[in-house]
Amino acid sequence: MSADLLDVRRIYYEPAAAALPRGKEILARFPAAHLVEVESHQRIPELYGDETNVDRWVRIKREALVLGVKKTLTARPNGRSADFIAPSTANGCAMACAYCYVPRHKGYSNPITVFANIDKISGYVTRHAARQGVKPQPNECDPSAWVYDIGENSDCSVDARISDNVRDLVEVFRWLPHAKASFATKHVNRDLLGWDPLGRTRIRFSLMPHPDAKLLDIRTSPIADRIAAIDDFVAAGYEVHVNFSPVVVRPGWLADWAELLDQLDAGIGPAAKSQLAAEVIFLTHNKDLHEVNLGWHPKAEDLIWRPDLQQPKLSQNGSWNVRYRTGAKGQYVSSLLDLIAARTPYCRVRYAF
Repeated sequence: MSADLLDVRRIYYEPAAAALPRGKEILARFPAAHLVEVESHQRIPELYGDETNVDRWVRIKREALVLGVKKTLTARPNGRSADFIAPSTANGCAMACAYCYVPRHKGYSNPITVFANIDKISGYVTRHAARQGVKPQPNECDPSAWVYDIGENSDCSVDARISDNVRDLVEVFRWLPHAKASFATKHVNRDLLGWDPLGRTRIRFSLMPHPDAKLLDIRTSPIADRIAAIDDFVAAGYEVHVNFSPVVVRPGWLADWAELLDQLDAGIGPAAKSQLAAEVIFLTHNKDLHEVNLGWHPKAEDLIWRPDLQQPKLSQNGSWNVRYRTGAKGQYVSSLLDLIAARTPYCRVRYAF
């Protein structure tokens, strides 16, 4: 495990989580960590909701880990990237992408929280998938399988460096006849290559032009490394898609996306190309996150906080998001889709917004 990404020195734990087999395994993996008992993984004052933590944003991500029990198990309908959002085995992240929405829910710091009751999560997913039966018709998620996103609020490739939760779910889906797992990642973890998923797990490598990634994708695997991993993951039995996300509009953006698409085309072989599909997601930003970023990474905000190009929209949770202006955004989407069709015509776009 790279100390640059994770150097766990403090573990905040719920007693119920520490008593479970997975909890004991995680505590044993970090024997030198200072242990702090907490009543709830959701209420840790020194981690959540304290604006002074913005000065220690990356340090907390690297050094703190939270161990809890997932109380509510639901599979939420999605219908875009996946048919369902599976109950999470973790939330938070050790990486620090400037546009990430997770900090909106966890205050001023979002270290990884791992849930130790993996047996209950796996059992719930198995039963839920069994109740769905055969998928009656194809949709944009998948032509035949019910797709479950297992990493909505975390990066599973990073989570797999902390516990076996992700591997356990990949093994569950290996034997589910009508369902498959899916998760997006910005971290290349080659330990996953030995898991033998039998085509029942879809990994979506997130890609963006290098100039954007250098400024926005903090503490992630380089874009070139993500592209270089695609063939290996296909050979290892994964379905591999790409997320062109987030797409940031700026001077020269289309030229840089053309270069990225050429890099992708040159970097993958026939097997990967034959099964490749993409999600295209233009940037959505958030006013509260903008204020947080000004405290630790203001240069990123020059790129992603563009009131001249964006319009506000009140989200369902009552916070203000900003998106590219209606009308202009449609033109941006069309331009990028035309570019994808020209440079990587084999790459089917599952959806774009």
